[in-house]
Amino acid sequence: MPFNHNTKAGLYRPKEAGSMTDNSNVVINLTTGHEDAEKVTIALLIATAALAAGKSVVMFLTKEAVRLALPGYADAIEVAGSPPVSKLFEQFAQGAGELYVCPICFDARRLDGDALLANAKLAGATPLWEFIGDGATVFSY
Repeated sequence: MPFNHNTKAGLYRPKEAGSMTDNSNVVINLTTGHEDAEKVTIALLIATAALAAGKSVVMFLTKEAVRLALPGYADAIEVAGSPPVSKLFEQFAQGAGELYVCPICFDARRLDGDALLANAKLAGATPLWEFIGDGATVFSY
């Protein structure tokens, strides 16, 4: 149960049921690519689990993570003992997961916008806020 900060010092009082916005949107902010394979793997594990739970998922790619929106980049990322990132990435796309690619980060790296994957689009803060709407669960890696 969520903590209610409007209590007397030290007393825990759960919030009333339904007092938080119920939503089915999940945002996963990812800032890394090949340089931190574990973060990429964890982000995709969370994303695919959310899709399996019926959530709408947007992965917001910033910094070096923008390269994940290009064909073949995810194929070379692996962590020993974890599912291959390429398989997780495929499950994410098949589950209707969307990639919002920071246009400033993408352009700064002089990448080809015409080469984006089918589930990826250049989308910054405004489209991200539109997706969030009345609320979303957010993870950041």
